Amino acid sequence: MTQAAPRLQPVSARPAITADLMERTGLDEPLLTELVHRFYGKVRADAVLGPIFAARIDDWEPHLERMVAFWSSVALMTGRYHGAPVPKHANLPVDWSHFERWLTLFRETAHETCSPEGAEHVIERAERIARSLHIAVQDAGQGAPGAIPNLS
Repeated sequence: MTQAAPRLQPVSARPAITADLMERTGLDEPLLTELVHRFYGKVRADAVLGPIFAARIDDWEPHLERMVAFWSSVALMTGRYHGAPVPKHANLPVDWSHFERWLTLFRETAHETCSPEGAEHVIERAERIARSLHIAVQDAGQGAPGAIPNLS
């Protein structure tokens, strides 16, 4: 009888990448949680962005949990977020001025919350995300007038 060859388990580079990013930026899950909560607190209170979010999000806790998972994936490569943000945003009634306001609040919050390296890291990613979502909104033609996608 021959023995079956042992199955090789794939080895993920993700933990090492995450550890390196955490070391270089000072970012970790608790800090990203603080960043997300502080940022969305500002968004909710903002005269421009607040009403857009208020019309689409009824229960903030699940949204904030998803956003922490999203930023964990984006900033630390953890793979925690499993969603599709573009379809959720493509039909929003927004233009570049809304993304600029979002970025202003995000940059401010990142500088208040993170180390200089961490702030630079998340801001660079936020700028790419804003550009990508803006392109999606433009491509969607801003959807049907009055359509309100649910972001929950």
